Amino acid sequence: MRVLVVEDEDEMADAIARALRRRAIAVDVAYDGAQAMERLGHTGYDVVVLDRDLPGLHGDEVCRRLVAMGGGGGILMLTAMDAVGERVDGLGLGADDYLPKPFAIAELAARVRALARRTASARPLALERAGVRLDPAGRTVTRNGARLSLTRKEFALLQVLLVADGEVVRTRDLLARAWDEYYEAGTGALRVAMTTLRRKLGDPPVIETVPGRGYRL
Repeated sequence: MRVLVVEDEDEMADAIARALRRRAIAVDVAYDGAQAMERLGHTGYDVVVLDRDLPGLHGDEVCRRLVAMGGGGGILMLTAMDAVGERVDGLGLGADDYLPKPFAIAELAARVRALARRTASARPLALERAGVRLDPAGRTVTRNGARLSLTRKEFALLQVLLVADGEVVRTRDLLARAWDEYYEAGTGALRVAMTTLRRKLGDPPVIETVPGRGYRL
């Protein structure tokens, strides 16, 4: 899952990003509406956490443009205004959920996950292929019934491959979906994570490298 956090208060934006990353969610951050639109123009996100009260390009306008762009990602709107009328206005703009400030980070993370599930294209709650079963809600992975212990990145990589349902996933798409903009070693980091993931999945191998294209499960 990849999330864009749009929040002009630096400390809050960074705190939200850190909390979501600890929960194995790839996060990018934009600190104003214009920067958000630039990112949204070239990156697809599962959820956009959008502060309504942005300077410059207002959060309401960002929400309108995002809805007009389509693409299926969910919008969770944040605001210091918690009156019923304000919530209704936010939802009327096309937001999928609304969370007034102050809020608990745990609740925000739960709402992000729930929104991603609701707005994703139809797919089974548990993903399964070649004896590998991944439960996104429970964050568990098994192979032929045996429980596996994966790191956050390994879990994210496996989830992307399972969602592809046997199709080749390009290297750049794996990086985009499993890492955020700060992945430090590019394809080198991917190769390391893929090597350990394959080792943990065991034999016979289920992840295939497709030269010049990417990977598939």
